[in-house]
Amino acid sequence: MPLAVGIDLVAVARVERLLQRSGERAWERLLLPGERAYCEGMAVPARHVAARLAAKEAVYKALQGTEDARGIGWRDIEVVRDRHGRPTVALHGRAAGRLREVGARQVLLSLTHTDELAAAIAVLV
Repeated sequence: MPLAVGIDLVAVARVERLLQRSGERAWERLLLPGERAYCEGMAVPARHVAARLAAKEAVYKALQGTEDARGIGWRDIEVVRDRHGRPTVALHGRAAGRLREVGARQVLLSLTHTDELAAAIAVLV
């Protein structure tokens, strides 16, 4: 039975501008090393960064509900791939604590992107 759900949509062009404008600072603030390596290995990195940002925001929305949850940061939520290559998340810090607090066992994640948009849905179960 789902305990919470979050959804988010990110414009790829906005991410491209962010990466051009803020460069290294944006990469380090928003993504963990494995996420960055994955995105930089793609033909259009901004599409994959946008999908990860949408995922992080969707997970963040699903975890909301307490004042402490507002302190969950970009790097507390890491988009990884499971042994079958499907996207999932590894939670760190406050995000991991909040998952335990709501009584969820895991986060189910779905990502999609086009040239223009990236979207994610996160479900706590």
